[in-house]
Amino acid sequence: MIREAQNSESKNDFIHKFKIAAKEIEETNYWLLLCKHSENYPNCDDLLEHLKEIENITNKIIITSKMR
Repeated sequence: MIREAQNSESKNDFIHKFKIAAKEIEETNYWLLLCKHSENYPNCDDLLEHLKEIENITNKIIITSKMR
């Protein structure tokens, strides 16, 4: 979705696509937490940390875009 937002047709379309990306980040976080608490999966703490950084950047882009 973030790549699609780069070619958005309007500001509202751009924000909408980033909001969808934010929802996908939340879902990915859910699945990684599930893996983290499972005995059969490798440690995913690094992935969770990177995902948090991506989430912070995505949310900042949404907030900044709304203000313009």
